[in-house]
Amino acid sequence: MRCALAAASAALLFVLATGTAGCAPLQVAPDFSRLVRENGPAVVNIGVAREASPARLYADPPRGRSAGVVPRQDNVDETSLGSGFILSGDGYILTNAHVVARGTQVSVKLTDRREFKARLVGLDTVADVALLKIDATGLPAVKIGDPASVEAGNWALAIGSPYGFSNSVTAGIVSAKGRVLPGAEYMPFLQTDVPVNPGNSGGPLFNLKGEVIGINSRIYSRSGGYQGLSFAIPIDVAMRIKDQLLSKGAVTRGRIGVAVQEVTQALADSFRLPRPAGALVSYVQPGGAASRAGVKPGDVILQVGPRDVAQSADALNFIADLPPGAATPFRIWRERASLVLHVTPDRFDAPRVAQVAAPGHAPLGMMVRPLWPQERQVLRIDGGLLVQRVNAAALRAGVNTGDVILALNGQPVDSVEALAEEVSAADGAVALLVQRGSARLFIAIETQQPSGAGQEE
Repeated sequence: MRCALAAASAALLFVLATGTAGCAPLQVAPDFSRLVRENGPAVVNIGVAREASPARLYADPPRGRSAGVVPRQDNVDETSLGSGFILSGDGYILTNAHVVARGTQVSVKLTDRREFKARLVGLDTVADVALLKIDATGLPAVKIGDPASVEAGNWALAIGSPYGFSNSVTAGIVSAKGRVLPGAEYMPFLQTDVPVNPGNSGGPLFNLKGEVIGINSRIYSRSGGYQGLSFAIPIDVAMRIKDQLLSKGAVTRGRIGVAVQEVTQALADSFRLPRPAGALVSYVQPGGAASRAGVKPGDVILQVGPRDVAQSADALNFIADLPPGAATPFRIWRERASLVLHVTPDRFDAPRVAQVAAPGHAPLGMMVRPLWPQERQVLRIDGGLLVQRVNAAALRAGVNTGDVILALNGQPVDSVEALAEEVSAADGAVALLVQRGSARLFIAIETQQPSGAGQEE
């Protein structure tokens, strides 16, 4: 009884019980108030004004939700809200690219109620990172942490503007590291159970030291709201992108033309690898950098330069960091032995992504792009469009990010233009033939704009 009372008292007072009358020490939730007090002023509310585009096709950044993976900022109205954080006292701010993309005017509101017009320094739609600048000095700034020191089970805290409620604080733990999401294979996300919702996008994820370890970017959701799975861009990745945006206004990435998969224990045993690690090459693009260097399907990439590859996402991330045109040693496992190949990466160009709509019709609620050659090879299909983002209406109809659209109303589609033409010719509804994994299915979607419609959920 004495131990139970001591434990209850410790929980109520939020202190650490140090062993009363033989009780084991009890660790309880920390008090985050000091962390919020010191860092909250560096978190900003971002407002974005957009013009509705009347065009059938218009560029839009990849904001994919695969099998329910969605960015938390999912508004396509004329105005939207997001979050960001101040990097330096002279007004540089980081946020998500999808928060500010296509914005005609971006405003930043501080916790002291001051508001500034922001200039877009640059954005990177592949990593979903944007850099803003406001004309101000002496601003509070965040401290940057090291995601490599983060472990699953560590406390994490988010500050942002969910649904416009500025400087809302939520806390949880880091659930996993190095998560790879469909449509974002170059990003090793931090997974947390920190509650985040639309409007949190672009806000900081803190550790208990008050250091930023990530940018809150996506959630896993069937409804569009928080369901216990949140994903943040590691801050070291974001800062490397920030440096390029600041110096060049754009991001340059390397590409070698391979598709990779994880090395399971069974595959490691068959290759006589000491442990299941590395990235197994499943496809090599003819004429690409990997092909020119002698990389073959069945090779396992163990190192890119001096960096060890623990999982397939590491290889893609490390390759993306390489400067195009600079030869880099790759340590490869082939035929039960290790060898080194020198690969000279090509330049990675982000694919064009578009939303499809027809005059007088509602958008299909999807962002799509043509399949890459290696994706067609892996899927063993001649063509199709990869769904990189869906809105709530398309999700309810049954479309998921990661689906491949093969045909619309029986007509094959392998370009955004072809899909738009078929939508334009449709009358009221369309039937999509999609491939999901190894299965194919038909999905019906309404195309007529309902009365009073015009805003995405």
